[in-house]
Amino acid sequence: MASANSPATRAASEDFASLLDEMLGANTGFAGSVVTGKVIRIDDDYAVVDVGLKSEGRVPLKEFAPQGMKPEVKPGDVVDLFVERYEDKDGSIVLSREKARREESWTNLEKAFAANQRVNGVLFGRVKGGFTVDLGGAVAFLPGSQVDIRPVRDVGPLMGQSQPFQILKMDRARGNIVVSRRAVLEETRAEQRAELVQGLKEGMVLDGVVKNITDYGAFVDLGGVDGLLHVTDIAWRRINHPSEALTIGQPVKVQVIRFNSDTQRISLGMKQLMSDPWDGVAIKYPVNGKFSGRVTNITDYGAFVELEAGVEGLVHVSEMSWTKKNVHPGKIVATSEQVDVLILDVDEPKRRISLGLKQAQGNPWELFLQNHPLGSEIEGEIRNITEFGLFIGVGPDVDGMVHLSDLSWDVPGETAIAGYKKGDVVKAKVLDVDVEKERISLGIKQLAADPAAEVLDKVKKGDIVTCTVTKIEANGIEVKIDEVLTGFIRRAELARDRQDQRPDKFAVGEKVDAKITAVDRAARRLSLTVKGKEIEEEREAVKEFGTADSGASLGDILGAAIRRRREMAGEE
Repeated sequence: MASANSPATRAASEDFASLLDEMLGANTGFAGSVVTGKVIRIDDDYAVVDVGLKSEGRVPLKEFAPQGMKPEVKPGDVVDLFVERYEDKDGSIVLSREKARREESWTNLEKAFAANQRVNGVLFGRVKGGFTVDLGGAVAFLPGSQVDIRPVRDVGPLMGQSQPFQILKMDRARGNIVVSRRAVLEETRAEQRAELVQGLKEGMVLDGVVKNITDYGAFVDLGGVDGLLHVTDIAWRRINHPSEALTIGQPVKVQVIRFNSDTQRISLGMKQLMSDPWDGVAIKYPVNGKFSGRVTNITDYGAFVELEAGVEGLVHVSEMSWTKKNVHPGKIVATSEQVDVLILDVDEPKRRISLGLKQAQGNPWELFLQNHPLGSEIEGEIRNITEFGLFIGVGPDVDGMVHLSDLSWDVPGETAIAGYKKGDVVKAKVLDVDVEKERISLGIKQLAADPAAEVLDKVKKGDIVTCTVTKIEANGIEVKIDEVLTGFIRRAELARDRQDQRPDKFAVGEKVDAKITAVDRAARRLSLTVKGKEIEEEREAVKEFGTADSGASLGDILGAAIRRRREMAGEE
């Protein structure tokens, strides 16, 4: 019997193995290679494929379609397959369509990478830090920063779409591929930009798409190159923020208003394609014309009012209100409020219109004078009391003043004002209205007749009157005539002789005869003199009873004059 290691035994074993290989049609060189097969039938989720060997292979249907796509395979189709193993435990050949595609794809990708060519792929999944891309069987990684030139919030529209990518790096041994969509976009954009910029000129009208919006304007994609549309060039009307007129993705027609070929900065305008509303504005809005407008902006120095789209005027703070002085414009008008204004000035070349808000409402002092002529009576509430008089409300924001001297005919103003308090409703007479100085003078005492008027009508300068002393002062005495008219005799006018010019020699209630030297009808006051009366009496006495040459003394003459006066008084 031959041993197990004898030459004869070994030869027999080798012959048996060769016979077995021949029977199965096996060739160990097939494993790991790509072969061509024909689909025989579809069994459930598998395709049965004949690859020309003794045994048939089974391939999962899902491997016949890209990620996320429905497989399209039917009997009779000829496909390339990767032989994973020559025989599994069931005696079948283990085949893979996916690995066959991957091998083919890797070969093509390496050629594209070496030639720096773009490759097509389908973005199908999301992973940490980026996305997965199917490059015809080989799966690549797309970093999030390489999806687009600018951050993309929603990649949904990109999923499942075949699009070009640039291979950044690849390692077949490790099965790693990194691709970029951004590199393709930048390259395409650079080509488009170069083509567009080459023929770009100021004044050109282009179509674009709003790409981004900032506080100062919007960036418009002109097809490979961006231009800035400043907020002031969007429309002729005032726009506080570009989002009021534009949205991202909105198609727009713009004009190139400035182009710097060195920096390649492009300034765009939309309003330049519209008619300028300032053309002929002086004719449309003549000076002193009254118009309605909308408050668009409020500042410390006034408010801007839009008369029409693109045409604004300034109401300076000094032209806001007749009565509200040193008040912020925001306390008088509100943004978006509709107001009436008067055109004060138009400077068309400088695109400026000066407006008046208060002028459109009418001067309240002129209106008051129209409705309340001088001498008419009004009724109002006491709004304030000061050391010089009362302020009475005669309108929403207009006051009239009653001076201390116009409170009472008989009582001094300082005393009379004590009888009033804030909030009292009183009547008064209109004495004067100064429109320019914005003042209204009122009087309360004028509501009644002047008790001294009758006496004033009877007396005149030079008359001798009998007075009653009412007050003794250091510089003279105050007197009353007929108990209603006040007069004053200065110290120097109290007597002819200096030693007798003493106010304290008089007593309150004492009767004094004096001569009127001045009549102040407005102040209802007389100026009198005792000294002047005595001098006049002496002159008259001398004239009537003789002179010093007649031998009579001055005392005799005066005595005779006094007796004569008394006799005449007795006869009366």
